[in-house]
Amino acid sequence: MLLLQGLTACSRENDAAQQPSQGSSNDMGAAQAPIADGKLILAFGDSLYAGYGVEPRQSFPAMLEQLLRKDGLAVTVQNAGVSGDTTAAALRRLAFTLDGLPRKPDLAMVNLGGNDMLRGIDPTETRKNLIAICEDLHKRGIPIMLTGMVAAPNMGKDYAARFNPIYGDLAERYDAVLYPFFLDGVITRPELMQADSVHPKPQGIALITSKVEPLVAKALNRP
Repeated sequence: MLLLQGLTACSRENDAAQQPSQGSSNDMGAAQAPIADGKLILAFGDSLYAGYGVEPRQSFPAMLEQLLRKDGLAVTVQNAGVSGDTTAAALRRLAFTLDGLPRKPDLAMVNLGGNDMLRGIDPTETRKNLIAICEDLHKRGIPIMLTGMVAAPNMGKDYAARFNPIYGDLAERYDAVLYPFFLDGVITRPELMQADSVHPKPQGIALITSKVEPLVAKALNRP
């Protein structure tokens, strides 16, 4: 599988930039007004949720909210993505993020681990942090959906063998809905990717959203 060539350098640039103005958890200006009696989704992740390199209205959470509403679901998607976040950094802000919401979300979507992989962080550490995130959500009674990542080929087979199964294992452990690879069908198409070959263009985000949205709708209706 062709995947993320030269990403380590790109990851360092993203970490240095830390561009919260491009779709951080505080940037919902382009989203539609919240629906008082509707469902609330928390999109908790890194730059792939934050909307790095695109307008706020073109971020994955904003497009997901628009598509869900188009399909007749009264939903607000809160963008809590922060560019450059590792699983450790996200874990540190999880409680603050949850406590700052107007109410308990009906679904928490989690997309983390990509920056861990790009930094070469031991998958054991990534797994431990993601377990802690899922455990907190589970204890709060918040259903979980994971949008996973896969290791780049240059990380080696041993790394991939320890990294790639994390998301499936956690989905089974916490009865979470799983979309195995967030960039599936997009990362191998240069025309859908930004120049850094890490982040999708708006057209790529739209394709991802169209594939993920049915699973989100199903997750919202789970008993």
